[in-house]
Amino acid sequence: MSDIRDVTPKESEARVIEELKKIYDPELPVDIYNLGLIYDVKCEKDPISKLNKCKVVMTLTAPTCSMSQIIIDMVKNIANIIEDGSVEELDVEVVYDPPWDQSKMSDEAKLAMGML
Repeated sequence: MSDIRDVTPKESEARVIEELKKIYDPELPVDIYNLGLIYDVKCEKDPISKLNKCKVVMTLTAPTCSMSQIIIDMVKNIANIIEDGSVEELDVEVVYDPPWDQSKMSDEAKLAMGML
């Protein structure tokens, strides 16, 4: 069995993205990743613990989104969900520049919303 410290930052990024695709905007039938709310996922190896620390840069469909804190909390909880413990910490930065618009949606999301 491999050691969780052997998980590369790229592998952790892929795992974080997998979990992001399980978080749905409560008002839309699309996950936040395909909706285009995730601008960046970056993981780096912590030099001391040898575990990965990750950062997600994201936005919301609108700054006044009533579900914003719930969505942000679900993203922050991803480090606890990844079962092997290879993601030691996950920081979330919410930005509004550039603002979200429908062009950021994946084709899969557009199809689910009847836009294709």
